[in-house]
Amino acid sequence: MRIAMISYHTCPLATLGGKDTGGMNVYVRDLTRELGRQGVHVDVFTRSQDEHVPHVVHELGYGNRVVHIPAGPEEPRSKSAITEYIPEFTGGILKFAEEKGITYDVIHSHYWMSGLAAEQLSDAWGGTPIVHMFHTLGEMKNRVARSEDERAGEDRLNGERQVLRRANRIVVATLAELTQLRFLYHADANKMTVIPPGVDTGHFYQIPADEAKQFIGLDPENRMILFVGRIEPLKGVDTLIQAMSCLDKNLTNKECPVHLAIIGGEPDVKPKDMSQEMARLQKMCDDMCMGGMVVFLGKRAQDTLPYYYSAAEVLVMPSLYESFGMVALEAMACGTPVIASEVGGLGYLVQNGVTGYTVPDREPAELCDKLSVLLGDHELRRQMGERAAEYAGDYAWEKIASSIIKVYEEVSCEPQVV
Repeated sequence: MRIAMISYHTCPLATLGGKDTGGMNVYVRDLTRELGRQGVHVDVFTRSQDEHVPHVVHELGYGNRVVHIPAGPEEPRSKSAITEYIPEFTGGILKFAEEKGITYDVIHSHYWMSGLAAEQLSDAWGGTPIVHMFHTLGEMKNRVARSEDERAGEDRLNGERQVLRRANRIVVATLAELTQLRFLYHADANKMTVIPPGVDTGHFYQIPADEAKQFIGLDPENRMILFVGRIEPLKGVDTLIQAMSCLDKNLTNKECPVHLAIIGGEPDVKPKDMSQEMARLQKMCDDMCMGGMVVFLGKRAQDTLPYYYSAAEVLVMPSLYESFGMVALEAMACGTPVIASEVGGLGYLVQNGVTGYTVPDREPAELCDKLSVLLGDHELRRQMGERAAEYAGDYAWEKIASSIIKVYEEVSCEPQVV
């Protein structure tokens, strides 16, 4: 079986923590690797953003490729600026497939722009079936937007509806996402299949805390609260910083200091190059006199994340909207309890009182209360961490990829849509 995997706006090999890099990158990369292990050939097509990077690379193993297709300038551009290059992108894929003499059995697209590219490819290939995953939804983003700049535009909303009409199957991460698609987009429930993302349990596993702390340069007596993700308003980092400011001073004494480490974004660039949200968060810390209690670490390589997760007392995801929450799953696999907003997929993934806690979003006082409980009880953290690691085992990629393959087989046998 051959799969054309479409990740138009972001490359699965990109360093995590950037503006457009996160859980979707990990999903595409790790799913492709596991599909390769199970004998499925995958070509991942993404827009070329660097003319100095080879257009075809074999970093995912098992003969699977990442193909960088020139479409518009070969440089990073915002998502809103690259929609117009989709026809050029699909033209490049058609040319690649023709030159290689390849016929694909299924197109698997990710995010709405990739879904539009998939439709054009399916038309050109005589109705090749499309499996699509949105990862995030414009309508949900608009529900939590705090300013006009944070809202999804009509082009995205219309594009999502177009993808819903054309795709043969929609893979959703949770029942929450299925419900959102049904009620906000009036999507056909018969097209949807619930399959959560997976986690690489061969990479994310429990590392002894002393060894993990030594690796990342953290003193043995120091205690770390961890955030990992993109630096954007949707992630609710401001709520976490506010929660840190109200922690009981007994928990943050000089003998066992507690600090918040924020992985993601670019905190050390010149002010003119810094994102608006990063600048806002840093000013917020200064205004609240947080001192060294909050540390902005910037981007970190995926290979180092298990050390950070294992060294942390707790991972916090204070998001306003999260379709699933792969960072939470990675931390759980490393035996770290998670405190997360009770929104979207996080409400399904984090078992309240078992593997961590769920709290209302935008409620720093309640988040502070749960942080205080966990930081003040070593045995509770240990028990929650053990249960979290056990629970995460059910999301191992070999199980998830097998479910995806079944979807591929089903749509391949259905009548083609032309």
